[in-house]
Amino acid sequence: MTSLEYIRYRITDPARRAAFEEDYATAATHLDRAPECLGYELSNGVEEPERYVLRIEWSSVADHEQGFRGGPHFPPFLAAIRPYIGDIEEMKHYARTAVVSARAEAASA
Repeated sequence: MTSLEYIRYRITDPARRAAFEEDYATAATHLDRAPECLGYELSNGVEEPERYVLRIEWSSVADHEQGFRGGPHFPPFLAAIRPYIGDIEEMKHYARTAVVSARAEAASA
């Protein structure tokens, strides 16, 4: 079963925000290469620009935790984002529910 991982960051220094986005663009290349990663999206807060949410869709929690983290793409991914680990407020996996917009459901059909 696929799993959605949400990682919430709070980066208060505006100069670090620009570096964060650049470093995540580098890290994303390693997510793209990892077969366990089905997609991702980094969003920035509009009302609170110091807040970021990264959504990663994994083929499963086990594929993420054992496959990706034990594979060749994790070390360079981690190296790119290591300066921001202390900025993480939440890092959890979630499962989809049956509550979904009709538009999203129609687009995936």
